[in-house]
Amino acid sequence: MKVKVISRSTDEFTRERSKDLQRVFRNYDPNLRTQEKAVEYVRALNAAKLDKIFAKPFMGAMDGHIDAISCMAKNPNHLKGIFSGSMDGDIRLWDIASRRTVCQFLGHQGAVRGLAASTDGRILISCGSDCTVRLWNVPEANVMDSDCLSNNSSEPLAVYVWKNAFWAVDHQWDGDLFATAGAQVDIWDRNRSQPVNSFEWGKDTVISVRFSPAEPNVLATSASDRSITLYDLRMSSPARKLIMKTKTNAISWNPMEPMNFTAANEDCNCYSYDTRKLVEAKCVHQDHVSAVMDIDYSPTGREFVTGSYDRTVRIFQYNGGHSREIYHTKRMQRVFCAKFTCDATYVISGSDDTNLRLWKARASEQLGVILPRERKKQEYMEAVKDRYKHLPEVKRVVRHRHLPKPIYKATALRRTMVDAERRKEERKRAHSAPGSMPTQPFRKKRIIKEIE
Repeated sequence: MKVKVISRSTDEFTRERSKDLQRVFRNYDPNLRTQEKAVEYVRALNAAKLDKIFAKPFMGAMDGHIDAISCMAKNPNHLKGIFSGSMDGDIRLWDIASRRTVCQFLGHQGAVRGLAASTDGRILISCGSDCTVRLWNVPEANVMDSDCLSNNSSEPLAVYVWKNAFWAVDHQWDGDLFATAGAQVDIWDRNRSQPVNSFEWGKDTVISVRFSPAEPNVLATSASDRSITLYDLRMSSPARKLIMKTKTNAISWNPMEPMNFTAANEDCNCYSYDTRKLVEAKCVHQDHVSAVMDIDYSPTGREFVTGSYDRTVRIFQYNGGHSREIYHTKRMQRVFCAKFTCDATYVISGSDDTNLRLWKARASEQLGVILPRERKKQEYMEAVKDRYKHLPEVKRVVRHRHLPKPIYKATALRRTMVDAERRKEERKRAHSAPGSMPTQPFRKKRIIKEIE
């Protein structure tokens, strides 16, 4: 005969050390805790409110330039380094941790329009409106003192003079080639003073260029004729061209989904495209109230940052129609460039007021060393918020952002204009012959045609 007895081992409830926490045994039977959901809802609401209380995204400003900042580039070999170029021809290497200039690269006679670092992070390529491409030697990562200014890194390794002014430059993710944008797209080898190849499709100025992270020979460009063009270096002519209703100012490829890229457009929106199907956008990201000037993906590929002419920086989910975060200060003017750091923890913006600004990618994130218990608590609060995010009170607190008055008014005006346009279209369709005005999806509205 079997006799059931209650037994327990002392190992299950005895602490190994005197400073260890007492083990607590819980029965998770829902019948014993009838108020569990109500308690969790209150915790979710409190977590959302605490996020607002602790949201202090602005870390500091890096000042030193004496003119508007026109472009930035990350150093792939060094986490703390970032390059910036200004309209007066000054290029600087910054140490993000100490927020000071490590090195200056002087030589351009006009505005610096493009910066790019080589794959190994040893060479910086700059181009500008003075019709020159300059190659610079980047100081070693361990050299983080001011005496860098006295060594040879302030002298260019090579200067290539060309016929036209340049608007952008980008380096291959894997290889020795780099591309410049201007009157045409020129492909250069670092060891040659003349372009090894040139592409031209139309006569308009090319204003941005970006190599694909997965396929080293594929690059995307945007031009002032409102076009986005895909090039393949293995072919003698451009591959595909997409013409939109307004100009695209910048392009960024998704590093985790290399067939997708997002374009920052003059019409206040960003458009995500799949290179295999350019006839419609995968997603339209809207919230800005003025032209989007720059865009950069996070290394995780799950979100991207945009800088706009409306003096704000916004962070979008890669598949989200609206921004999850907006950053602004009273002193920050028109934002011409924005970048994620290589570890996706911070965002850096460069604006018209000569300053670079450092922001947290997560506004309420706790910096410094986090104890295991704290991390567990934060993960639990995030999970609870995610579970109850659809409920009205939690959703209202999570979504609310304080906007400057000009942005708030411009948003309301833009909404009125969009609604008026929609009503006008509905009325025209109602008073037209059936089928003569087909309904066009929002993702196709801004596209005029695709040329192959």
